Amino acid sequence: MTTASELRTFSAGEVSTVPKRRAWLVVAALMCMIGWGGNEFTPLVVMYRAHGYSTVGVDALLAAYVIGLIPGLLVASALSDRHGRRPVMLVGGVASIVGSLLIALGPLGAGWVAAGRMVSGLGIGVAMSVGTSWVKELSTTDFDPRVAPGTGARRASLTLTVGFALGPGVAGILAQWAPWQRVLPYLVHAVLTLPALIVLAVASTETRTEDLSDRPLRQRLRVPKASHARFLRVVVPLGPWVFGAVGVAYVVMPQMVDDKVGHWALILSTTLTVATLSAGVLIQPVARLLDDVSTARACVVSMVLVTLGMAAAALAAHLALVWLTFAVGVLLGGAYGIAVVSGLLEVQRIAAPDELAGLTGVYYALTYLGFTLPLILAALSHWFSYATMLLAVCALAAACTAVIASAWAAIFRNPPCENPSGECSDDSALKVV
Repeated sequence: MTTASELRTFSAGEVSTVPKRRAWLVVAALMCMIGWGGNEFTPLVVMYRAHGYSTVGVDALLAAYVIGLIPGLLVASALSDRHGRRPVMLVGGVASIVGSLLIALGPLGAGWVAAGRMVSGLGIGVAMSVGTSWVKELSTTDFDPRVAPGTGARRASLTLTVGFALGPGVAGILAQWAPWQRVLPYLVHAVLTLPALIVLAVASTETRTEDLSDRPLRQRLRVPKASHARFLRVVVPLGPWVFGAVGVAYVVMPQMVDDKVGHWALILSTTLTVATLSAGVLIQPVARLLDDVSTARACVVSMVLVTLGMAAAALAAHLALVWLTFAVGVLLGGAYGIAVVSGLLEVQRIAAPDELAGLTGVYYALTYLGFTLPLILAALSHWFSYATMLLAVCALAAACTAVIASAWAAIFRNPPCENPSGECSDDSALKVV
């Protein structure tokens, strides 16, 4: 028998009972494991370089999952609007497991690693667009009367960030001290993800129950709110720096001090990755406090931290000091934590319910453009020093900060959103002139 605080959920002909206020945790568990799989490769770039891969080659493999990620972000969101969140999210979980298994075949050739990274990217794309939207929908007063505005964005970003941190931590430790260093980390992830996948299949709460099958997929792929003035002037200049910041912190920075730490390079890379993302986790509640419906304050603060972090990264690249490398990681991790939450809050204010998954997908596609930054820097390192290039990146970040700040000034000339939840149905409340 179901009480008022519980919801009956039907899947594959079975009935399971989930407390409404905890329904989001079922989705979050799989999101966390998909995030784990998407980022477990990151600290292991040191190991792959030791096995003969070039810096450009390893960074290319690191960025390869963007090829799977973009369709995962954009197409999966449209499919989930039509067929429901659950079936598409299950595909994302399967893709994450398959991706890890393919990478585990890496000793047979780099092609297996590239294929695995692309399939892992598909899983990440689904988790970010569909999972984030699903968690947001399950974090409303319909499920928990005590939930605060903006909780959905914070829960989704926190879940993914925890996964992004756990994956590198476990993978780095296994690769350093366990046998089969290019195989075991990925097998562990695949095995641990399977229970989360099963739980979501039998105990998740579907939020897209309307019959929307009359709208063709081509129409669903259109996201009109992506041309919204506030999206263009606040979210677009912010987006690439979300993962551009952490990409520099835990992909580029370890390369600057490799020769100083010897055989501890893998552990340094692992520790730096975990430290960066831990800073991102810890600062996310601050991002929610900084957010303001009538301004772009949180976005501006995050971009100021990105700018300072890139300046510190240039200095660290020049001096090659291990402690300074960790300071850069913490600073850029904090910038990431504020940026990812503030960007999601902007998206969730702008998007109509039928566009939430689509606009979230567009936002995350922008964020992952920043993950190509280490590859670009590696390709240009034949002609320029990393210190010089990072100074140029710092200048570009400062320019984007100015663009967002100018939009903030324009926002003040418009009436703020009066909806206490922070979600505006009237475009004029969010318009930037």
